[in-house]
Amino acid sequence: MINWQYYPKRKEIPTHLKDVVDIFGLNQSLISSDDFTLNSNEVLEKVSLNLLELNYQVEVSKKAIDKIKVPVLFGMNGKLEKYFDADAYNEDLKTVIEVEAGRAVTNYQFLKDLFQACMMHEVDFLVIAVRNTYRTNKDFQSVITFFDTLQASGRLTLPLKGILIIGY
Repeated sequence: MINWQYYPKRKEIPTHLKDVVDIFGLNQSLISSDDFTLNSNEVLEKVSLNLLELNYQVEVSKKAIDKIKVPVLFGMNGKLEKYFDADAYNEDLKTVIEVEAGRAVTNYQFLKDLFQACMMHEVDFLVIAVRNTYRTNKDFQSVITFFDTLQASGRLTLPLKGILIIGY
């Protein structure tokens, strides 16, 4: 089953992010963590055609030429000085998508994704897709518990307009 939670909870999920949820739903039978132990690249590959149809740039391999570079800093004469790679990116929608698998919670990869998205130039929305279950851990639940706490505490203000967590 595909699960999702949008933040901030006081706002309705934007249509363009609901479309991303629908893509994961369409591909549920191919990516479900209840049925498969796919790595993140394999999950991204399964949803990539649908993301391309929504005008996302999608990382098709780990080769440098295929990486999606999202600007962070600009140097002398406007030259790109620092960037972070994204799994998928839609410049018009100002949305970055990161697909995670086993490292999502175990190695706190979801926190790295959050940090990087906050640093990216002209990025307003972050989507993090994680397994519902990894081994015996409830990764999706762990990630949304973190974001619930972050939101409820009110101690940290993020520069993003919205964050979508998808459990596959």
